[in-house]
Amino acid sequence: MGTAFAHGFILALGLILPLGPQNAFVLTQGASHARYRRAVPVVVTAALSDTLLIVAAVAGVSLMIGAVPALRSVLSLLAMAFMAWMGWNSWRARPAGDVGQIGENEWPLARRIRYSLSVSLLNPHAIIDTVVVIGGGAAVYPVWEEKATYAVAAILVSWLWFLFLSLAGRGIRRTSRGPRTLLWLNRASALIMWALAGAYGVQLLQSGHP
Repeated sequence: MGTAFAHGFILALGLILPLGPQNAFVLTQGASHARYRRAVPVVVTAALSDTLLIVAAVAGVSLMIGAVPALRSVLSLLAMAFMAWMGWNSWRARPAGDVGQIGENEWPLARRIRYSLSVSLLNPHAIIDTVVVIGGGAAVYPVWEEKATYAVAAILVSWLWFLFLSLAGRGIRRTSRGPRTLLWLNRASALIMWALAGAYGVQLLQSGHP
């Protein structure tokens, strides 16, 4: 059991660390609101979305994707387009001068939850990470108890990571250079997303399915 837990924890941590659209949104939400409780719905939405994808992956959805190679290519193509588009949006994002005003007036709760769902469940890159990679890792465990332990570890990483990101956003908020820091974080996120889009493009060309 300990091996399965460590495997799930380390693999999920490696996948979740890059500053993609989901991470960037949770981080900026932590920095955007005077009261932390306003960021909590986004944190919970992102974590629940990851939980759903991980459970689906371990339950066997990844086996279906593995059995249909063309589906993997379609997901890679969608991920490339999604990353390129989200990178462009992130690069153009301009935080307001007062960090506390970011999103509170323009982003009501329902819209923030919808956006969090879109960058979590409609993000082909996230689907590939969780369903294909984490699901593939679960395949090495023939016993369901080990699979469950592996899944719990991966889910725990998501909840802890999104909580950490939102609290890190709170730390950014307290600095006088908060808006400038958010601007550079948005640009760093954009560069990472464009790099991922390029990686998917290379992968598609090498697979013979441009």
